Formats: sequence, structure tokens, C-alpha cells
Amino acid sequence: MKTFGWFFGSILGVALLGLIDWATGYELSFFVFYFGPVAVVSWYLGFEHAVVISLLSALTWFAADFFSGHDYSSEIYAVWNTTIRLVAFLGIGWAVSQKRRALLESESNAEELRRTLADLKVLEAFLPICAECKKIRNKEGMWQHLEVYIGEHSNTQFSHGYCPDCAKAAMAEIGRLTGK
Repeated sequence: MKTFGWFFGSILGVALLGLIDWATGYELSFFVFYFGPVAVVSWYLGFEHAVVISLLSALTWFAADFFSGHDYSSEIYAVWNTTIRLVAFLGIGWAVSQKRRALLESESNAEELRRTLADLKVLEAFLPICAECKKIRNKEGMWQHLEVYIGEHSNTQFSHGYCPDCAKAAMAEIGRLTGK
């Protein structure tokens, strides 16, 4: 429903501008005011909708110019002016939609950074850890394995192995290590 509202409101805005443009004649230009509906639709609905409003704006401007009695020495000038306005409207629509996309992407990146920093703060805090089994006590007072706790509070995944000293000790424990 919001999409319809922004789109319909912009169409009404273009129609109102066309009426004002027609009523004031070709001597007073309202060209830049057509940027408003194009920018609004582009911001809230995207470039695809802005193309439609740009076309409507250019055609409305052309009709207002034509019906206000503006005589050109050649019809090519009327087509040229309409084309230039269409290109300007499309340029505004594209620029606004790109700005909106960049802003949304920036907000998304900022939110991801906030979540990452919050996770990092959890890992930077004082952690109660068992001196024997190395389990960590969480906020609820439950004891969790170190790997489980860190895995839940970060994107870390663990791969287990032996350091050289522990490998020697394990081999010696099972009697596989000779006196080397």
C-alpha cells in the first residue's frame, strides 16, 4: 500500500506541476520542480519507478509547453527540449536511487559492525574459567566447554590437534614413545 501511495502521490504532483506550468505559460519555467516527484519515487520505490515518473514528467512538460501556445521555429526544438528534460529527470532518478542504495548498504554494514563489536566486547570481558577442565561460566551461571562458549559468542570454529609437548606426553602415556 505504501508503494501505491508514493507512486500515486508523485503522479498527482506531476499533474499539478503540469497545470501550473500550463497556466503560467512558457515564459515562466517550472522545470526544476519536476525533480521533486522523480526524486521522491526514486528514493522510496527505486529507479524503475523513477523511469516511469521521469517519462510522465517529460510528457507533462511537453504537453504544458504545447498547450500554452509556445511556438518554436522548428518542431525539433520542442523534441530536443523534451529529450533534455527527460535525460535530466532520469539522471536525478538514477542519482537518488544510487544514494539510497549506498545509504542502505552503509546502514547494513554499520549494524553488522555493531553486532561484531558487541560480540567482541563479550570476549574481552572477564571470563570465569575452571583451572582444571577449562570450562567457562556463562552469564546464566552454567559451565560450558571453552569451545562451545567461544563458538556461541564469535564466528570462531575449532579444529583440535596436539601441540608437540602434549603429543609427546600422550605418546609416553600410552607407552609408544621411546627415550628420544
